[in-house]
Amino acid sequence: MTATQHVTSRYSAQTALLGEYSDSLLGVFGSPSLVLTHGRGAVVTDADGRDYLDLLAGIAVNALGHAHPRWVEIVSRQLATLGHVSNFFTSPQQIALAGKLLSLAGAPTGSHVFFANSGAEANEAAFKLARRHGHEHPGPDGRPRTTVLALESAFHGRTMGALALTAKEAYRAPFEPLPGGVRHIPATVEALEEHLDGTVAALVVEPVQGEAGVRELPEGFLRRARELTREHGALLVVDEVQTGVGRTGRWFASAAELSGNDLPDAITLAKGLGGGFPIGAMLTVGAEVSALLGAGQHGTTFGGNPPATAAGLATVTVIEEDGLLERARTVGAVLGDGLRAVPGIAEVRQCGLLIGADLVVPDGAGAPFGPAVVAAAREAGFIVNATGPATLRLAPPLVLTEEQARTFLEALPEILSTAGAAVTAPAGAPADPATAGPAPAAVPPKEA
Repeated sequence: MTATQHVTSRYSAQTALLGEYSDSLLGVFGSPSLVLTHGRGAVVTDADGRDYLDLLAGIAVNALGHAHPRWVEIVSRQLATLGHVSNFFTSPQQIALAGKLLSLAGAPTGSHVFFANSGAEANEAAFKLARRHGHEHPGPDGRPRTTVLALESAFHGRTMGALALTAKEAYRAPFEPLPGGVRHIPATVEALEEHLDGTVAALVVEPVQGEAGVRELPEGFLRRARELTREHGALLVVDEVQTGVGRTGRWFASAAELSGNDLPDAITLAKGLGGGFPIGAMLTVGAEVSALLGAGQHGTTFGGNPPATAAGLATVTVIEEDGLLERARTVGAVLGDGLRAVPGIAEVRQCGLLIGADLVVPDGAGAPFGPAVVAAAREAGFIVNATGPATLRLAPPLVLTEEQARTFLEALPEILSTAGAAVTAPAGAPADPATAGPAPAAVPPKEA
């Protein structure tokens, strides 16, 4: 059988399903590369039965990997007991998860939680919180504060309010006019000192900008932001949608600089919180901030439903009981140090198990190198992500083992070589890693 026949045969089931996808689903995500059917731990399997080491975890969502037995048991039991009830009512799971999140954050008495279904929704709630604060606490001229500061390169979601906070022009331009009053500033202390004044209702920041290539805020930035927002009467909102719930080796990445009496005024969460079940949350810190949104001023039909909050409790419990914060730090260091030793990697930024790696682009490249590396990695049995033309992002499950991490590091030089050949191939020559890629790597055994 020729290589082309092998590829055609191997992907025949996926080809049919992907054709049905393109016929039925709106193309906002482009064309999917795989049809995944099941997973276990850090390994997923496609429609043709091929395994992949998942180093993306649904974009930092599947904190416990796939089909974690305790998570499955708790969520299945909840679904068999009570599903949706609306927010005319509550449930023990909702109350317990709210209390647990406030405890993990070290939030004072009077702090509260609003549950939503996604990170964008959590950030929409934070945007409304900022608007309410601006009206309830006018500026020095007696007028409502209408300015919300966000950072250059920020990503906070794609719904209209969250999109207004997002900096990338390509995301924003097709949907303008967006909600007004947002100003994007550089992520520097000098910019904070220049732009924070009495007209600002809130400053909204990510402690690590994941979509920008895993870029941490400068040391001392959050501490100075806390000082200045207090000085000028503005809220400090920290978006931990991607970084929260253990991703960086801490429950909250911002806790490296903000803790005790210096917590943010609001923290948003999602992604890893549900371990794969849709959930978002906004924590409001202290009684004064929590009082800004009253009955009828915000809401959600599905937010905080029993299965979602049971999933959140299960995720947090397993992270605690299995020591996954420590694993995020140790396995993250293995990946970070290993990547730095690979020829062809220009720079590595590692925060626990959230890692950005800048690539050395081959001379004469005729196509973006990052996506070519993603394709070559997939052909070799690994799922990674490119956040830009020459930047990779890894955000694997927190259950990833050192053995699995080293398997990727060992395969990476050949992956880079294959991708380099693809982007520098002469016109008319084979340039698709799916037909010219390395033999599939041996994926470590699935976790029990």
